[in-house]
Amino acid sequence: MRTQSVLVVLFDGVQPLDVAGPVDVFSVADRFVGSAGRPPYVVRTASVGGGAVRAAGGLRLVPDFDLAEVDGADLLLVPGGPGVENVDDRLVSWLRDRAPGVNRVMSVCTGAYLLALAGLLDGRRATTHWEACPYLARRFPEVEVDPNPIFVRDGSISTSAGVTAGVDLAIELVEEDFGRSVAHEIARLLVVYVRRPGHQAQVSVQLTTQIARSEPLSEVQYWAAANLSADLSVPAMAQRAGLSPRQFARVFTEQVGMTPGRYVDLVRLEAAQRMLTDTQDGVLGIARRCGYGSPEAMRRAFMRELDVSPTEYRRGVSDASVVAGQVRRPMADLLPNMT
Repeated sequence: MRTQSVLVVLFDGVQPLDVAGPVDVFSVADRFVGSAGRPPYVVRTASVGGGAVRAAGGLRLVPDFDLAEVDGADLLLVPGGPGVENVDDRLVSWLRDRAPGVNRVMSVCTGAYLLALAGLLDGRRATTHWEACPYLARRFPEVEVDPNPIFVRDGSISTSAGVTAGVDLAIELVEEDFGRSVAHEIARLLVVYVRRPGHQAQVSVQLTTQIARSEPLSEVQYWAAANLSADLSVPAMAQRAGLSPRQFARVFTEQVGMTPGRYVDLVRLEAAQRMLTDTQDGVLGIARRCGYGSPEAMRRAFMRELDVSPTEYRRGVSDASVVAGQVRRPMADLLPNMT
């Protein structure tokens, strides 16, 4: 096993979690695949001039090297943060000149902006934090910006969404190097998902939809998402909210932005996708736990919304064509425009 060098670039205004999350993934890999004196990854940090930087929130970070002194790396990690808007031009020049010689480059959150500034994303598909995607697309029309997935891999360059997505991408890279069992152990140790697939939507139904303003409705909303196998008909939910079915349906639609039936359809679908991805449970059991009642009912829902069957969806999770977003419709496409 050859130790791989990981280089993290630092700058004033960097987001601390963009750095710490992936670094933890690479660091703890030593517990599962390292040998005496030969860790799988060695992480180093560098900044322009080699001086300390002040991260977002005021945290002071002291790098190991001056970027100008770095010979190279096997993996280059470019974090994001509010400082990307005012980053030193020398950092962008360094990325433009040196990043093409690195085997793998990954950005976290708005670190994609720095890669785009350096011209490294031209003609490539990329993502970033959902809030920054419109700006990235306008500022760099030569980049194919996809706002939906949590990370995108295009050749040697990978880009990811918000801070936790950087952890997902780092675990993906470790899995590529050492297999799924190692990735699983790292995820267990860090108490995160084994690995959310890259095509998974950045925001869930619960986060994307509006939360009802009135407490009885919001409680029903959360209860429904946590009790998918229960009776989630309009009359049953209306009774739980203490409203008539007609009043419940009207107020729910006004406050949440979709009908109760549509909300239930989407939270069931999202839960089924997650179980198919993260567990080895059978389709029958998943269908029942998600409230579909039968595998055929779940199959109809998948075909209607995603154009693939549950079995095809599960099989496709490990297929690169799915990770590239070429098979399933992203959850964001199924949700109303809430802006």
